Amino acid sequence: MLPFSLHRRAFLSALVAASCLPGVAAEAAAPFPRRIACFDYALAELLLLLGVEPIAVMSAADWPVWTGEPPLPPSVADLGASQEPNLERLVALKPDLILSTDYTAMAEAAAARIAPVERLTIYGAGTDPLPRAREVLLTLGRRLGLEDRAAAALAAFDAELAGLSQRLPANPPPLLMVAFMDTRHARVFGRASLFGNAIEALGLANAYPGEVNPWGFATVGVEALAPYGDALLLSVDPAPADTWPTLERSPIWTELPFVREGRVRRIDPVLTFGAVSAAARCARLVTGALAGEAA
Repeated sequence: MLPFSLHRRAFLSALVAASCLPGVAAEAAAPFPRRIACFDYALAELLLLLGVEPIAVMSAADWPVWTGEPPLPPSVADLGASQEPNLERLVALKPDLILSTDYTAMAEAAAARIAPVERLTIYGAGTDPLPRAREVLLTLGRRLGLEDRAAAALAAFDAELAGLSQRLPANPPPLLMVAFMDTRHARVFGRASLFGNAIEALGLANAYPGEVNPWGFATVGVEALAPYGDALLLSVDPAPADTWPTLERSPIWTELPFVREGRVRRIDPVLTFGAVSAAARCARLVTGALAGEAA
């Protein structure tokens, strides 16, 4: 029988050897990150869906203006303009992960000196934004050890959209979804936008067939909306303060068929370049607008 000291030495040697195996050392040295800073609203939205509160978000002060929901916790720090993060604040916050996108790539080199940076792009990634947002949610779930939460969130999303589709009136009109930039120009959202994906998931038709940019919209003059006169126009707030008073005096606007026939609705803010939660909010607001139209 070997002396106890030899057993102990063998045990310690085995432990050291095991710690050098790939994956074992990494697991010991790199627990799942929880202090996460976001350079992108959509990625912050996905973190909140997973139950993870980001420690900082770019332009956090503007979050309620553009998103509507979910609310951003007041403890989340504001990192400043979307492409110029406040590096001093970021250093002080001591993140263990920074989430970025192609759009904020120019800030990654400086940010990488503070904490690991992971790029997860939804828009312009070569696929429609909603399927891509689903993929990114699952990726984040694996990265953070929250796979079950990610899967449950997607199941809840699918169930909600299935329920909303049952509330829609029979034979709904095609939808023209826009966001006014000023009194003469609007972004109109095509099929390959988050809004387009959301209404398609409800079984609704998008009235706009035109080309769109990688973000899913085209910027057009108000007069360019005339060919879609049989649509129900849904205008996503916010719009510049003078937009609606000016449009109501504009002969171009007032002669559009959907305006003359009262088929214009404003809906509350939705994160235009959002992810799964924004798509669900869009679906709820669109369903509400159509239910009101039917009533």
